[in-house]
Amino acid sequence: MSEKKPIRYAFLQIPNYSMVTFSSAVASLRGANYISKETLYEWEVVSMDGAPVTASVGFEVTPTIHVNDLNLNGLEAIIVCGGTYIDRAYDKSTLSFLRKVANAKINIGSTCTGSYLLAAAGLLDGYKSTIHWENLASMREEFPNVLMSSNLFAIDRDRFTCSGGNSSLDMMLQFVSNHHGPELAAAVSEMFIMERIRDHHDTQRIPLRLHLGNSQPKLIEAVALMEANLEETISLDDLAHYVGVSRRQLERLFQKHLKCVPSRYYLELRLNRARQLLLQTNLSIIDVSLACGFVSAPHFSKCYRDFFGIPPREERRRFSPGQSVRAAEESLNKSNQSHAEKLALEGILEKAEEGINQSMNADTQGTLPDQ
Repeated sequence: MSEKKPIRYAFLQIPNYSMVTFSSAVASLRGANYISKETLYEWEVVSMDGAPVTASVGFEVTPTIHVNDLNLNGLEAIIVCGGTYIDRAYDKSTLSFLRKVANAKINIGSTCTGSYLLAAAGLLDGYKSTIHWENLASMREEFPNVLMSSNLFAIDRDRFTCSGGNSSLDMMLQFVSNHHGPELAAAVSEMFIMERIRDHHDTQRIPLRLHLGNSQPKLIEAVALMEANLEETISLDDLAHYVGVSRRQLERLFQKHLKCVPSRYYLELRLNRARQLLLQTNLSIIDVSLACGFVSAPHFSKCYRDFFGIPPREERRRFSPGQSVRAAEESLNKSNQSHAEKLALEGILEKAEEGINQSMNADTQGTLPDQ
């Protein structure tokens, strides 16, 4: 079997970059190498002038290469590491370099506020993107052609961005999963004591007041009531009555400031809560649906699939494969296993998966109420 070359990333450090976001991204690659006992990934730390760049915490990581000496051939991606005061942390040469990378058809990503530089270079127009929630409103204002979201990270064709903190770990583990399978990504997440690997559906928790300021107290009050009544939902007429406006006024407020009707916003709140319960608890799917105000499990499953693109059972199975299955999968990945041994392990794995799926879905095998 021919050996594959390691996948190579370059991290471009921008002054005052976020150390935690940078180190989390690198740690995911190091963890994949450590667990696999192979050099699956290589990485380089790059700066515009070849000198160490000071992070926002005051520390420095010595770059391995000057940006002009970076070999773009065979490079998987360059990742721009941003942080505080990003609007004053770059110059024209930085933007020119990023455009050069884009013209070379290299994937380009960012951590924390690095997406600001990609947008400033004109490399995010028409792309889905994210940034730390403190910078979200200003990004939308300054770069209207960028499809900004409040998600933890966004991957769109040859661009990828994450919001900050340890979200870079989740984003890079998505790539590890794509390159080498979800089992390796899960093993890395366990090594770092992660509860689960969050994906692009997960959002940053952004206080609504930061979106709206203090100018819309009625709207903020309405959303607070929605959030407090997810299991036993409130009708829109009652909601409008509680906040002291007409239903038509309430609908106009939601449409103007949140770009959706109240019923849609309420549904998304319930679905996001359902996803948290699904992935973080052992509640049955029926119990999850009831806890989030759905009249039946089939109705909940349809809404969940329409919104997240995956049925709730499949979502739970994907994130909770079970210890015995993972152990068998790790054995499959050992390079010194013979072909016959691998076939035997695959048989064990199939049986283990069937047993786990039957156990996990036991609560939902009975007759469900009609919608």
